[in-house]
Amino acid sequence: MDPQTALFQQHRQRLFGLAYRMLGTPADAEDALHDAWLRWHAQDTAALDDPEAWLVTVTTRIALDRLRRAKTEREHYTGPWLPEPLVEESAPDAGDAPDAALERDQTLTLSFLTLLERLGPDERAAFLLNEVFDYSHAEAAAILGIAENACRQRVHRAKARLREGRPRFSVDAQAQQRLLQRFVAAMEQPTLDSLRALFAEDAVHIADGGGVVPATLRPLHGAERLARLYRQIAHNTRLAPLRYVPAMLNGVPALLLFTGDTLTTAMWIEVDDGRIAAIHALRHPDKLARLGAVTKPAPAASLH
Repeated sequence: MDPQTALFQQHRQRLFGLAYRMLGTPADAEDALHDAWLRWHAQDTAALDDPEAWLVTVTTRIALDRLRRAKTEREHYTGPWLPEPLVEESAPDAGDAPDAALERDQTLTLSFLTLLERLGPDERAAFLLNEVFDYSHAEAAAILGIAENACRQRVHRAKARLREGRPRFSVDAQAQQRLLQRFVAAMEQPTLDSLRALFAEDAVHIADGGGVVPATLRPLHGAERLARLYRQIAHNTRLAPLRYVPAMLNGVPALLLFTGDTLTTAMWIEVDDGRIAAIHALRHPDKLARLGAVTKPAPAASLH
């Protein structure tokens, strides 16, 4: 490997982690890195005082431009938009310290990436650089090409927006695992009572079908409505039962739902006081394609 390529590869995990958190899909993050690589390859790297700063700056600005375009497209998206999970081939190697730690914290969870959608592109970039990747306001401002005070204001606004939308619960993998087990059991013999008992009274269901496959077109709220929805789903699939496969998506427990050998849904939850406070169902086939390519349904999937 030539020195220029080796230097890019040295920083690739950090660059991917930044681009993925910015854009919310591995494919878009990979495209951003490809564009960054092309610019890096055309650059006289020997003349750079700080190659890492150059790479982070270029990757951030490429991702920011892509996110601005994506935000416009998402305004016309059919129904809610959910981020796309990482798959094994995209996930950084946990043994590569110190950047690997960045790929295992709560800022990589799908729930947090969904929360980041509340931010405008400029706020999102400033927040991630300062709060997640530990650049000072001055350093983040230089990367973004803005004044330091403007960067501070963007980070402040981002924090305020995230506090407003931040769930009152924290990530608890064991609690999520237990509730997913109960969810699978309830779907095997669905009753309103058994399903309703899973959900907090103000629970929310969010599904992303993108208008391509059946999915609720807006968030549904309340334990009663969610119980009725999932009882109907269980009833509709009784002739071709769903196969529930436990998985880890972006570091937290989740479920993959298969019809036959076809992955139809990736589902993850948020927990509050022993009940499901939010349930997310990613159903868009394009978003599931990469995940489906590296997963196989178990013969008799169970969380027990």
